[in-house]
Amino acid sequence: MELKQADPKGLIRESYRIEGISEAECRSIFMDWALSLAPGTNTTEAMRTVLALYEAPADHPMSLILAEGLTRPAPGTQRRGGAAGRRL
Repeated sequence: MELKQADPKGLIRESYRIEGISEAECRSIFMDWALSLAPGTNTTEAMRTVLALYEAPADHPMSLILAEGLTRPAPGTQRRGGAAGRRL
């Protein structure tokens, strides 16, 4: 995937340039970034692309959030509890 596709507005790039940025601020930027991706874009591939191409420090809050996004199971793969879990 090309960087232009993976970070169309440069939000992730800018988050790495902000000194002293907090995890909460990075989560907000991450949400804006995810919403700015073109429909049908593979978000997992986009996260891998920005992590690799920006060569960001592993301890940066945005790197931690991106890594967390890569390790979490895809929506719908976890069991749902209650009445929703009993419906097919």
